[in-house]
Amino acid sequence: MTQILIPLKQHVGAPCKGIVKAGEIIKRGQLVAEPNGLGANIHSSFSGKVVDVSEENVVLMIDEEQDFSSYLPIPETDTMIKAVEEAGVVGAGGAGFPTFLKLACDIPEGVFIANGAECEALLAHNVKQMDEHIDQLIRGMKYCMEMTNAPKGVIAVKGKHRSLVVRLLKASSKVANIEVYQLPDIYPAGDERMIVREVMDIVLEPGQLPTEVGAVIDNVETIKRIAEAIEDRKPFIDKDVTVSGRVKQKETVFVDVPIGTPVKTLINNVGGYVEPHGEIVIGGPMTGRSGEETTPITKTSGGVLVAMPFPQEHRKVGLLICECGGSAERMTEIVNNMGAEVVAAERCKRMVEVNGRYRCALPGICPGQAKTVMSLKKQGAEVVMTGSCSD
Repeated sequence: MTQILIPLKQHVGAPCKGIVKAGEIIKRGQLVAEPNGLGANIHSSFSGKVVDVSEENVVLMIDEEQDFSSYLPIPETDTMIKAVEEAGVVGAGGAGFPTFLKLACDIPEGVFIANGAECEALLAHNVKQMDEHIDQLIRGMKYCMEMTNAPKGVIAVKGKHRSLVVRLLKASSKVANIEVYQLPDIYPAGDERMIVREVMDIVLEPGQLPTEVGAVIDNVETIKRIAEAIEDRKPFIDKDVTVSGRVKQKETVFVDVPIGTPVKTLINNVGGYVEPHGEIVIGGPMTGRSGEETTPITKTSGGVLVAMPFPQEHRKVGLLICECGGSAERMTEIVNNMGAEVVAAERCKRMVEVNGRYRCALPGICPGQAKTVMSLKKQGAEVVMTGSCSD
């Protein structure tokens, strides 16, 4: 028998509250936790027996035989947006914001944008989803346009995916009010403010939300989960994941991985590690976090990336911090794993403080950092680590 963890925090907001008890037999698709404030429903992706319910996880001892083709459907609802809420859909691109709240707006003169940027390097599951299920993408967009009263829909995808772009253009040409926009191949092309700037030619101020200019943006996989909730009454219990890096079968996309699956299972399924290997990164290479073999897949896990071993570095390090890449905490973790010491930290000069949080003024347009680097040097830094800046 295998033990599985279903995390109770898979979204923005507080951890959910478990509604099942130890010893209870549950089925795949069964509701196991409800929001405790801002959050989203969590359902079991496996059938089995509840071993424990803590503040962090529902712990399951799963049945030896699993039928992943079936699930308990969500209740019937009067509206599509209520189905999205019941299904526990959140932003699958990594943000994890409850989707029903994002869709609960009225933009009769605005635009709904499907974010297919596949922002970070190595990740490929959104492109695969678009390539193989264009019809579902367009249906999902129509649902979202109806829920938000958006008169126009746009599929934002990097122009470098030429064959996909051609197929999207052909499919969208048969649908009224849906078109394709080709994004540049830069980082962070998937940032919502950058997408608004590209698609709508509007520069959002730091802290300003897309809805303030009549835009609602959802990740391609999020739209997939919206369509499943509405059409199939399926809760958000499976996740598309890219596995790459120091593994034997690179850039492998796993479709509909049951949430709670340990990442080691996916690594084993691509032939295991290429030695030597370093840490496991959950997410993308720029904004991902360090994980373990036992780390469970969640609603926001887009990638499982196996890195090289950390190079050893003994010079003193200065951190150049930006909103678009690794956080100060993540970069400090990397420096420590390299055996080095952080002696100084500075923010990118694009960053401005909004409501106690530092935001990038122009995502994707990186400034020169000579003055910032000189400041780090004066504070004793011999080398600089930066999150994502191109200069």
